[in-house]
Amino acid sequence: MAKSKVEETVAAEGTEAVETKKPKGVARLEEEGDIAADYLEALLDIADLDGDIDIDVENDRAALAIVGGKLSHLVGRDGEVLDAIQELTRLAVQTSTGDRSRLMLDIDGFRAGRRRELKKLAEDMAEEAKTTGNSIKLKPMNAFERKIIHDTIQDLGLTSESDGEDPNRFVVIYPA
Repeated sequence: MAKSKVEETVAAEGTEAVETKKPKGVARLEEEGDIAADYLEALLDIADLDGDIDIDVENDRAALAIVGGKLSHLVGRDGEVLDAIQELTRLAVQTSTGDRSRLMLDIDGFRAGRRRELKKLAEDMAEEAKTTGNSIKLKPMNAFERKIIHDTIQDLGLTSESDGEDPNRFVVIYPA
């Protein structure tokens, strides 16, 4: 696993051995990632599917990606199957650790591609809200998608909020 940016390397006194110390939060997230990877490996084995699992820590959560092989059917229409697998993986981690997991799972680059699309949408809609002076109501989205919109809008200096109830919860973008 790649070293986290927050790892500190401390030389052991009087020897050339090097010990790596990690903040507790990062070590816990890496443990979540390892548990989730084991669960996903078993799932892939049961389904007789090929795929490599990458583990990382991003934005204070474990992030896993399954890449390689023919995996688009594990994403499903609009990521529905991916969302279900992510939830099952979170439950497996919670069962093992006793703590709620916020891990993110990507399969076949679906979430990375969707993130790019949503950032572009948010930028375009923010520009429209600024130009027209009107608030913009987007179509319903899942929590992952709404968060990307909110983060992008905030980075652009505007405000947004979610409205409605799942599965029809949507984002409203307000002009400056």
